[in-house]
Amino acid sequence: MPAQLLEINGLKRHYDMVSGTVKALDGVNIKILKGERIILLGPSGSGKTTLLNCIAALDSPTSGTYTFEGEKVPQNNTEEMTTFRRENIGYIFQFFNLLQDLTVLENILLIQELSGGRDEKRARELLRLVGLDDEIERFPTEISGGQQQRVAIARSLAKSPKLLLGDELTGNLDSTTSAMVMEVLCEACESENITTVMVTHDESLSKYATRVIRLDSGRVITDENL
Repeated sequence: MPAQLLEINGLKRHYDMVSGTVKALDGVNIKILKGERIILLGPSGSGKTTLLNCIAALDSPTSGTYTFEGEKVPQNNTEEMTTFRRENIGYIFQFFNLLQDLTVLENILLIQELSGGRDEKRARELLRLVGLDDEIERFPTEISGGQQQRVAIARSLAKSPKLLLGDELTGNLDSTTSAMVMEVLCEACESENITTVMVTHDESLSKYATRVIRLDSGRVITDENL
């Protein structure tokens, strides 16, 4: 059985608003094993993105515990949270966030440099892995949306994260391109032995997961292995 990567117990994230307390997360319990491909499903406002941000240490929970490889994840300390993310987390956004004045290859090399080590051979291998070895000298504006998202995947893999997170990463793509991107993502993560957690509202993407967790009103309502 694969080793456990992270564990969340009784996680709550509440926001005090003028109209009252908003319970974005209200007691979430999850264990994630290494190598799993998890999709978080749920309606708008169900807590999916809030949970993803807590897992990424982009946000600190109001209460509850979160351990990663047996160690408590930093909370309420920007510097320590940043270090945790840099050492462990890759993040793919709905909007590709590529630097437009850098080529495809240069976008990957920059992330490597920020993560502590430039390796052009490795960068080229990652671009081959996502099927973009013929596009390395092109700029983001010269390639399609689906290709830009594949660059974003390669960029996230460049720092060799233990956990790769995606927030509506196919939200701006048509169904055919979404399928292509998801297939590339799954193949890349399996090849690199990287655990993935992806937020989506698209039920059809469940087929790319090994596990589907559904949230509603800040709580896990179903947790199913596929």
